[in-house]
Amino acid sequence: MTYRFPALLLAVTIGFGGPVGAQPRQAPAGGTIQAVQIQGNVRAEVDTVRSYLQLREGQAYDPAAADRSLKALFGTGLFSDVTIELQGSTLVVRLTENPIINRVAFEGNSKIKDETLQAEVQSKARQVFTRARVQSDVERLLTVYRRGGRYNATIEPKIIRLEQGRVDLVFEIEEGDVTGIKRITFIGNEAYSDGSLRSRIRTSESAWYRFLSSDDRFDPDRLNLDRELLRKFYLSEGYADFRVVSAVAELSPDRDGFFVTFTISEGERYKFGKIDVTTRFEGLDTDTVRSLVSTSSGDWYDADEVEKSVTALAEAVGSLGYAFVDVRPVIRRNKDTLTVDVTFDIQEGPRVYVERINISGNSRTLDKVIRREFRLAEGDAFSTAKVRRSQQRLRSLGFFEKVDVSTAAGSTPDKTNIEVQVVEQSTGEISFGAGFSTSAGILGDVSIRERNLLGKGQDLRLGVSIGTLSTQIDLSFTEPYMWDRSVSGGFDIFRTSNDRQSVASYSDKSLGFGLRAGYALSEHVRQTWRYTLRESEIFNVQPFASPLIQRESGTSLVSEVSVVTAWDTRDTRLNTTKGHLLRGTVAFAGLGGTENYVRTSVEGVIYQQLSEDFVASIGGTTGLIVSPSGQRIRLGNRYFVGGDNLRGFRVAGIGPRDSNTTDSLGGKQFYTATAELSFPLGLPRELGMLGKAFLDAGSLWSPEDVSASVLDISSTRVAAGLGVSWVSPFGPIRVDYAIPIQKEAFDKTENFRFSFGARF
Repeated sequence: MTYRFPALLLAVTIGFGGPVGAQPRQAPAGGTIQAVQIQGNVRAEVDTVRSYLQLREGQAYDPAAADRSLKALFGTGLFSDVTIELQGSTLVVRLTENPIINRVAFEGNSKIKDETLQAEVQSKARQVFTRARVQSDVERLLTVYRRGGRYNATIEPKIIRLEQGRVDLVFEIEEGDVTGIKRITFIGNEAYSDGSLRSRIRTSESAWYRFLSSDDRFDPDRLNLDRELLRKFYLSEGYADFRVVSAVAELSPDRDGFFVTFTISEGERYKFGKIDVTTRFEGLDTDTVRSLVSTSSGDWYDADEVEKSVTALAEAVGSLGYAFVDVRPVIRRNKDTLTVDVTFDIQEGPRVYVERINISGNSRTLDKVIRREFRLAEGDAFSTAKVRRSQQRLRSLGFFEKVDVSTAAGSTPDKTNIEVQVVEQSTGEISFGAGFSTSAGILGDVSIRERNLLGKGQDLRLGVSIGTLSTQIDLSFTEPYMWDRSVSGGFDIFRTSNDRQSVASYSDKSLGFGLRAGYALSEHVRQTWRYTLRESEIFNVQPFASPLIQRESGTSLVSEVSVVTAWDTRDTRLNTTKGHLLRGTVAFAGLGGTENYVRTSVEGVIYQQLSEDFVASIGGTTGLIVSPSGQRIRLGNRYFVGGDNLRGFRVAGIGPRDSNTTDSLGGKQFYTATAELSFPLGLPRELGMLGKAFLDAGSLWSPEDVSASVLDISSTRVAAGLGVSWVSPFGPIRVDYAIPIQKEAFDKTENFRFSFGARF
């Protein structure tokens, strides 16, 4: 991080002089000035120079006034040298003007464009050249390179003198390599290893696989974030006395990387002691709201759970009609017993109302899109908890790079204004993907998506997925707030085709559309209604196919209404560590179309973190399809089991099958169950690669046709195996090897299963 002026620049600046050391020639005070003579000015007007002088004809010469005049002339930035002296009775002002910049150029930069650098510098063409401004520009440019992780960049400003007092200003740049993080070290940690703590912070050590990330570049702001992330992690694990003593980043002697050291003090681990709820509201029964407290005595202390309880209590009491609620957790540490007593004190907060909600920074997103995420409206009683939740909802939209919500004084003491400052980010996406899965074969994927269409918060997506075994084209649109209510709605138009020759000697395709509407029943429960109209065709049925398949050839029209209710508390969708998902679906077909059936299914999965790096999950799915009118359930509406939902078996590898052709016929009842353990592989945790040990079980039975040629056994099939999952920069990758340990003779098995790509 160095810069220097070459000899040429030094010679020029010395020629022009400078403010350092320049001062008026001393003359005895008291002499009367008879005339003022300006010398050396070329572009500056005489009257302009005189306007900065504090000495005039007829006045007595005053050295202090001459000094102030000198500083005023230098302050204009027009002159590189100024002298003021009294010669006899004449005040002589000699000037050396700064040159004019003809152009500003950059040389040696390839990583950052000229336009970006030009926007950072203050020196512009047709401006007066000043050394101070150039020095400031160098610092600004170095800051730009530091933000990009190039701390060993050097910038050397040069000037080229031209005629008529003009110069070209050239910044010669050596960008250098990206300055990464060589090593991250923790001092004072005993409960958690260095590797574990590295996974909790944003800053990461440089590695070959992080070429799509900038987290391995040193950023002082990110280091401050890391301090907070460490604090939150330890407080959530019971270390109530935890603190970060220091966080230091040292540049290596060869300037090619940083060594980051966190010095921490863990302290003792605490458990929750006495949990109590008190209130100063008359008539409020604390037993009514006590059940909302998510903390329990004997559990490890968790600051996140305390915050959740505060929010839940504030919202619940507010819904009971108490407008001004302030829930304060009173925390008392008992060092002798290593417990933390928490008393949630519910009291009346200041009587303050929201006067205005002012929004700024949204040049594209409409105000109403932001306002509808607020849990407060103008005129409501002010609530800190609701402001905090509103900020979280705005951030979760994904429309903004930054969201700041603050308060300002209103027109009267009992009123406040909420100031919302947002920084918008790009919401358009064009993605290209490629992949392979055992089910779909080789895939190519292209999608265009806009998540904030016309600034209205609407989501529009067009996707095309073309593979050797499966092809899909779909157009979807979602309006998150229909009729300005918290009800989402949208439509889907789709066309799919599948090659099922290896499964049942036929191919199928579908063309249709769907209408959907969804709403939240609670924070974690959501219900979605959908209407689908789909024309399906089974074609290219092979002559050697089962007669039960051959008679399925042709088209059908499905008119289906379905409702899905989901209870989802998972912390993440990929590599989940805790929470559960319970989803129930009921679909009815028969309001028009050619098909008549009722299909129900229930699926659930529970995740439990056994230790820091080991996560166990148990889940299952079951389904049933029947026809109230006794109509035949066509092949495309039946269930098939095997592949992704029962590893160790091929797609449609179990269930009813024609004994003569081995074609899969599908079934009307099924269940699957999975127990899985995720564990580390000894690789860096932030790589996102985990090992899997699993046990799958399932069955499919109840064929549509019952005859001597149909094999149908409802016994449970079981397979066990190992796998590896990787959340790669290109999408999720999963490799599984499973061995069936309980199967029927006619089942189709498959040991390896592999999937790779952005979307499947």
